[in-house]
Amino acid sequence: MNEVRIRELLESGEGLQVEFKTCRNALNRDVYESVCAFLNRCGGDLLLGITDDGQVTGVDAGAIEQIKKDFVSALNSPQKINPTFYLNIQEFTIDSKTILHVYVPESSQVHRCNGKIIDRNEDGDFNITDNTQLVSALYQRKQTTYSENRIFPAVQLSDLRTDLIARARKLAVIQRPGHPWHEMSDLEMVKSAQLYLRDFQSDKEGFTLAAVLLLAKDDVLLSVLPHHRTDAIVRRINLDRYDDRDDIRTNLIESYDRLMAFIAKHLPDSFYLEGDQRISIRDHIFREVMANMLIHREYLNAFPAKLVIENARVLAENSNRPHGHGLIVPDRFSPFPKNPVIARFFKEIGRADELGSGVRKLFKYCQAYAGYNPELAEGDIFRFMLPLSESADIDQTPVEITEQATEQATEQATEQATEQATEQAEKLLRYCAEPKSRDEMQAFLGLKHREHFRAEILKPLLEKGLLKLTMPAKPTSPKQKYYAPPRKVQS
Repeated sequence: MNEVRIRELLESGEGLQVEFKTCRNALNRDVYESVCAFLNRCGGDLLLGITDDGQVTGVDAGAIEQIKKDFVSALNSPQKINPTFYLNIQEFTIDSKTILHVYVPESSQVHRCNGKIIDRNEDGDFNITDNTQLVSALYQRKQTTYSENRIFPAVQLSDLRTDLIARARKLAVIQRPGHPWHEMSDLEMVKSAQLYLRDFQSDKEGFTLAAVLLLAKDDVLLSVLPHHRTDAIVRRINLDRYDDRDDIRTNLIESYDRLMAFIAKHLPDSFYLEGDQRISIRDHIFREVMANMLIHREYLNAFPAKLVIENARVLAENSNRPHGHGLIVPDRFSPFPKNPVIARFFKEIGRADELGSGVRKLFKYCQAYAGYNPELAEGDIFRFMLPLSESADIDQTPVEITEQATEQATEQATEQATEQATEQAEKLLRYCAEPKSRDEMQAFLGLKHREHFRAEILKPLLEKGLLKLTMPAKPTSPKQKYYAPPRKVQS
């Protein structure tokens, strides 16, 4: 979302997918009803600091932070919105006044606000709680539209993997200490994640397709979805078949792990400085790509998801329920959830961020990593394609790439170093992000022979500029320390 798009919304006025609220000093009481209605219908844009007729009045600067805090707190309270739903607030300056924008996606669940089911039409929000026909139609539409909510009454808690539930609980607590899952039983946690539902039309209840995909044992998963598969392929030398392959037919949590391991094995990584922190832009890029393959796939479609690494590009494809067609342009991109329950579960365990942030990250990091922007194409098949420049340095055999995984970051340090010294040197560079003395460095590596350390590790690193002296004018000072300056990705 950008200022141009905000102005377009202001000009179009309120409608089925646009709502204005004044919210000068505090949130209007009916803000949450509009959020609930957007979630239940087809999503929309909520603008705070705007009158009903589209006049920009703005939000008082001193009230902005409290409004944001109140909004997020309420959406995470099942007493206000049930099921709860995470949304992000953005600030914009329009005509020298601050307004707040919230994009509310359509949800795969039926939500209640203060115990009431709120729906939306062109005239605004309305309470349908006591209208059995409208409530039934809403549940039916959600079940039909979002296959992740399909209920499988025969699936029992014993068909889910308790170790995966425990792992997800642990990851969620790491992401957010005090996470409510920490105190829940396995069944309570699964229900809290909206993986156990009741269909009010058919009166069926049970674990959903999302629960099976995320947590089921492999035999149960493949019984429910025999075509379930993610294919990871390297095709550089044998262009007719492949050089390496991982045929993945397991739950989404371990599928993500195997895909990221496959990426780490076959694509190089270089240090990249963001602020004063070193980060892996390879992992930042493909964390988004792999999560997208798993979160936003249409699982009832038998088309297998694919990750293909070639000499000149990386390609990822998955079946899709498109919300538009064509190339995705970041400035004009409006995120649309394909499997909101799965997406939220991935966010809770730290495998994904808020909806829409991935596209921005991809365009931010791909240029630095490969020299090109990615191509993201929305259609019946969603495609990610990243061209690879020569600087990406991936035209190697799988054997060479495997060796590179341990040697790449330190081969600049010394071409003559042994493999052991190379590994030690790289460990040392990471250790010396903060200045260290010679004795501290030797102790860290567990080396007692001072001359071996000086000749085989310290001297080559100093000659190549990968280690620096804190007191270059006094190289023999007993107070001398050494540090590793940041190494940036080469474009």
